[in-house]
Amino acid sequence: MANIDLSLDPVDSITVDAIGKPGSRIFYIQGKKGTEVISLIIEKVQLQSLIIGVSDFLEEVSTRFKKEAQMDVDFQEEAMIIHPPVDPLFRVGDMGLAYDESGDMVCIIAKESPADLPAEEGGVVRFWCTRAQLFTLANWAVAVIERGRPICPQCGEPMDPEGHFCPKKNGHKKNQPL
Repeated sequence: MANIDLSLDPVDSITVDAIGKPGSRIFYIQGKKGTEVISLIIEKVQLQSLIIGVSDFLEEVSTRFKKEAQMDVDFQEEAMIIHPPVDPLFRVGDMGLAYDESGDMVCIIAKESPADLPAEEGGVVRFWCTRAQLFTLANWAVAVIERGRPICPQCGEPMDPEGHFCPKKNGHKKNQPL
């Protein structure tokens, strides 16, 4: 595949979502600008890290650049769910955040990490958005993750509908109602 280097600057919308049954979901990040739609596959742990990173990042931007922004925790689910086409360009290996003070814009940088190619040969997509859009994305991401498998109150591991082998129960399978 040719080296991909794309930038949606700025996005009209940006979101994350998961498709599939809990326990076997595939997570995506998707940006739209006009008719252009870019979808990428991400790992759940990358999404969890992004949520934490966004909070710290926005606090640092606000403190360092003395720029306040109106942030609304609420989101409209219909606007946040992923919409077709969901034809991912690549699987994300690394994600980062950047800030452009002159335009007061933030950027999610997603880099491909192809298993059989050096990192510098992988693709990159930049999603430029407002701080409010990034904040909304992070709050929606929390809701997406919470829609997964319930967490065992004993061991903290995800539970399947059939139950799971809980180490706190000496490995005995415990059926948990869902």
